[in-house]
Amino acid sequence: MVKNFLYEYAKLIADFPDKVSVDRHELGENFAEIIISADKVDTGKLIGKDGKMINAIKTVIIGCKAKDNTSYRVTVKAIE
Repeated sequence: MVKNFLYEYAKLIADFPDKVSVDRHELGENFAEIIISADKVDTGKLIGKDGKMINAIKTVIIGCKAKDNTSYRVTVKAIE
């Protein structure tokens, strides 16, 4: 659910939506890392000025914890 949401949201923001990919890695029993890979130009848009965009995304993801009891770490990486 979270992975699909982040994928669709990142595609809406990105200038190159065909290069966006989202991977989920389980790090523990109730902890997962979600990595958003995007074009180098789009990483700035996903992070936002002073990190405001990524912090807003993380706030939405925290709300998902109420349903599946999993904590998430969201990372944005640039594709070279």
